[in-house]
Amino acid sequence: MIVQLVKYKTGLSDEEAAETIAQRAPQYEALPGLRQKLYIREPETGEYGGIYVWEDEDSMRDFRSSDLAATIPAAYRVEGKPRVEVFEVVSVLRPERGIASSRSKNRLGSAAR
Repeated sequence: MIVQLVKYKTGLSDEEAAETIAQRAPQYEALPGLRQKLYIREPETGEYGGIYVWEDEDSMRDFRSSDLAATIPAAYRVEGKPRVEVFEVVSVLRPERGIASSRSKNRLGSAAR
């Protein structure tokens, strides 16, 4: 399993970011190999981002070269260069719980306020 962390500054308001996330979520739900995506916002800096949990490195690479990934900078009005980090999962604390469903009900609702 691979975890990818992406953080960026955006030209969108919090409300616009929440709308963009909701509009684009179905495209991410359909991605092969994506177990989960967490939409994040750092309160101190206002930066947005995503934490992606991938089945494997090939799935992540396929996404990174996809049309969907290419639209991220424009969709989120990314300012400057995003920070991207990639991690290999070496252990899972509670494997019986699995990785939460990508159809989570909270799509950043309270975090975007």
